[in-house]
Amino acid sequence: MESKKSIYNLIPQVYYPKTELIKEGTPLNEILQTIENSEIKYPFIAKPDIGLRGSAVKKIHNSEELEFYNKKANFDYLVQDLIPFENEVGIFYVRYPNEKKGRITGIVAKEFLIITGDGISTSEELIKKNPRYELQLKSLRLEYGKKLLHVLPKGEKLNLVPYGNHARGAKFIDGSHWISPELTETINEMCLQIPGFYFGRLDVMYNSWGEFERSENFSVVELNGAASEPTHIYDPTHSLFFAWKELSKHITFMYEISVQNNKNGVPYLAHKDGMKEYRLHLAQSKKIVNFQ
Repeated sequence: MESKKSIYNLIPQVYYPKTELIKEGTPLNEILQTIENSEIKYPFIAKPDIGLRGSAVKKIHNSEELEFYNKKANFDYLVQDLIPFENEVGIFYVRYPNEKKGRITGIVAKEFLIITGDGISTSEELIKKNPRYELQLKSLRLEYGKKLLHVLPKGEKLNLVPYGNHARGAKFIDGSHWISPELTETINEMCLQIPGFYFGRLDVMYNSWGEFERSENFSVVELNGAASEPTHIYDPTHSLFFAWKELSKHITFMYEISVQNNKNGVPYLAHKDGMKEYRLHLAQSKKIVNFQ
C-alpha cells in the first residue's frame, strides 16, 4: 500500500513527468490552480495515488473531464504530465545492499491497443476484429461513448489505451534479450540515486531504443517495489513452468535482499503491520475497481 507520490519523491525529478498529488475532496478551483502552478498541460493523466492494475487511470483532455473525475474519485489521486514517447517497457532491477551496482533481470515490451482505420469500419467494428481488443469493449464504451461509432480515416491510428497495462488490454512481450551493458549502465545510474531501492520494476516510456540505452529521451511512468512481478512471464509464448521458474528466482532475490537489509538494521515487517496493509489494500481496491 505505497503512495505513488511518495515513491516519485524518491526519484530525481529529471527521470519522471511533472506530478501533483490531489487529496480526496479537494475543490476543483484549487486543483486547477495547482495544475496551473505546476505547468501541467492538457491532456494529462489522472490516476489513483494507490493504484491497482491500471484501474481508474484516465486521460484528461479538459477541465470538464477533470471535474467529472474529481467528483467520482473517492480516493487521493495524481495528475501527471502526459509522457510524449510512444514506446513502453518494464525493466526489472535487482541489487543486493552490499553491491555497488545491480542488474536487469528481465524486460517486458508492451503492445498497446492501437486500431488502424480503413475508411469504412467504425472504431467499434475495428475493435471487434481483434479478440484481445474486444475483451476491453465494455470499458472502452464507457470511456469513449459515441466516439466509437465514428469511422476512422484510412491509415489513421488510434491508441485506445495510452498506457501499457495488462488488465487494460496491453500485450506483454518478453524483451529480455535486449539487456545490454549500455542499458544496464543507464538503469544503474538512475537506480543508485533512489534511496533504499534494491528490488522492483520500473515502467519506462522512451522514444527510441538507442536513445534509451544512451540515457536520452525516456521517462519513468512508475516504480514498483516488493509487490512487483517480473511481467515478462506474461509473454503468450512462455509456458506456465517458465513463469514459475522466474517467480521463484525473483522471490529468492527478494528474500536474500531482505536478509541483508535486516542485518543492516532494517526490521522485517511485523505480521500485525502486514495484515493492516492487506486490509487497506482490500478497501482501496474496492474503491478503484468500482470507479468508472
